[in-house]
Amino acid sequence: MLKNKVITAEDAIALINDNDVVTTTGFVQSCIPEALHAALENRFVRSGGPRGLTLIMCAGAGDSKGLGTGRLHHEGLLSRVIAANFGRMPKVAEAAQNNKIQAYNLPQGIIAKLYRSCAAGSPGLFSKVGLHTYVDPRLGGGKVNDVTTEDIVNLIEVAGQEWLFYKATPINVALIRATSADPSGNLSMEKEALTLDVLAQAMAAHNNGGLVIAQVERIVAEGSLKPKDVKVPGVLVDCVVVADPPEMHRMNYGVVYNPALSGETRVPVENMARMPLNERKIIARRAAFELPPNGVINLGVGAPDGVASVANEEKVTPYIVMTTEAGAVGGVLAGGSSFGSAANAHAVIDQNQMFDFYHGGGLDLTCLGMAECSESGNVNTSRFGGRLNGCGGFIDISQNSRAVVFAGTFTAGGLKIAIEDGKLRILQEGRAQKFVKRVEQITFSGTYAAMRAQPVLYVTERCVFRLTLEGLELIEVAPGIDIDKDILPHMAFTPVIKAPILMNARIFRDEPMELLAELTNRNLPERVSYDKARNILFLNLEGWAMRKQSDLADLRQVLVDGCEKAGKRVNAVVNQDGCRIADDLQDDYAELVDFMMKRYYATMARYTTSAFMHLKMQDAVSKRGLQPHIFESGDEAHAAKSPAGLEDDWDGLVNWKAKG
Repeated sequence: MLKNKVITAEDAIALINDNDVVTTTGFVQSCIPEALHAALENRFVRSGGPRGLTLIMCAGAGDSKGLGTGRLHHEGLLSRVIAANFGRMPKVAEAAQNNKIQAYNLPQGIIAKLYRSCAAGSPGLFSKVGLHTYVDPRLGGGKVNDVTTEDIVNLIEVAGQEWLFYKATPINVALIRATSADPSGNLSMEKEALTLDVLAQAMAAHNNGGLVIAQVERIVAEGSLKPKDVKVPGVLVDCVVVADPPEMHRMNYGVVYNPALSGETRVPVENMARMPLNERKIIARRAAFELPPNGVINLGVGAPDGVASVANEEKVTPYIVMTTEAGAVGGVLAGGSSFGSAANAHAVIDQNQMFDFYHGGGLDLTCLGMAECSESGNVNTSRFGGRLNGCGGFIDISQNSRAVVFAGTFTAGGLKIAIEDGKLRILQEGRAQKFVKRVEQITFSGTYAAMRAQPVLYVTERCVFRLTLEGLELIEVAPGIDIDKDILPHMAFTPVIKAPILMNARIFRDEPMELLAELTNRNLPERVSYDKARNILFLNLEGWAMRKQSDLADLRQVLVDGCEKAGKRVNAVVNQDGCRIADDLQDDYAELVDFMMKRYYATMARYTTSAFMHLKMQDAVSKRGLQPHIFESGDEAHAAKSPAGLEDDWDGLVNWKAKG
């Protein structure tokens, strides 16, 4: 006979024992089994038990005001917490900071994948995620306080490489959530915005001989759920609880139900409200210039999520695939209480599988926030200003994305700006500096990223920095901003300053930026000009950015087209003034130069006023046996004698550059 697993929340929670290891689902404000959390809190307040629980969770699951896991703050209820985010349960975070409970802050993706390790009976998992951050045992091992002494992260060398080994903690109880359940406990998630890790969590608890409690919205008849619609099979589920009252099963704390977020309907997004032109939009607009067409991106919460709005406004969304670490793929990323989900998503996959994709290098770009940044490019978002916020998926994402953009205001707390005639003016400076000598905690290691030639930018409303082996270099300044007045006095260190250029003027005008044309290099052919009389091919890369492989491919195509039209080998003159080539593309660009020299160029002269670019390109091309000189100015390049007569009139380049 079939067993009816539907019971009350009180009866289900009564099965939890003292000292159990409990895991719960939820992402920020979505997909939280609120009725189960409330029942657990009520039991403890009423009876004083269960006591000494260990809580394991991925992302924050609460409203930061007492709901979700914030209900579990009562002294004695928890003895240990292993979590990626503490910001959604501030009283629990306070208990950890005051040494009242043991606590570990581990990367979100690592915890998500540890559920699978537990399910498979594995002792843990190896990963490079967390190396050279505060999770690295050499920098604390993820321990939050002094009473936390057990090492659950170890540094291991395998085949001559450093790895971190994360120990799995066996799970006794899993609190999960779904939409529908039949009496046998088969679960479907048709009205949920995300699937998260419910299957892995249920399997981890069940295979450890533990308890799986599922909160649902409704009970359906036995056999009515289609096999492929069942997300968690009933064999893994011990108890089913129907949320009562229904408000305990809201899609998230701000939305009762939105079928566009659950994928049941599609909604028009063309007329989404435009962001006002303020500091947040300036940052999002500049960050949007780094979007990779046909690429996969991730956006963090706060200033970065404005990039989705800008992309939609500029009609770029169809040409990129936005994802969230929670599992949404494609569509328009949601913000606010719905953060982590997406309207019109192409797919929703499990959170642990999304982190497989991220950890394996699937992301082309991520845009994340920053609370503190040091002169070496280290970023802190996890613990600052007396607050234990936690890393969330920040470490997983930032370490493994092909390119990273950190986005945020230059100073924090009370910053006021004005945009007048396309220029930025600081009306009131923020009270707190964000660019500091040393960060309180290393959530992202700039030194480690620079060693791996990972392209990293730091975008603010008034300037842009990039990560170099020398530290942070100031590369762009907003129109109207004075470096000596508006930037340097408000930093705790002096960045590398070579030859910064102006930020794109279009960012500061309240009109479309024609971003799509910029990202797809539609105007790149206009940067190539051929003087038939003198057989000179002029290439103006001034202010252009080679951000991704497709940029390199587009440049190659326009150069080949120009040379093919000439019908013979040409003398190339390249203006690289203000040109930025991503660190991981330097060798590829040098290969393009090599190809052009062998096939199409008779001679080549290029110039740039950036000493940094000068040295990097000189090194890159010399590795291939090429000896083209990189001049410091157009006049110097003109004065140089070449076999093809590049000493002839430089006026053509000057006039052509002026037209550009």
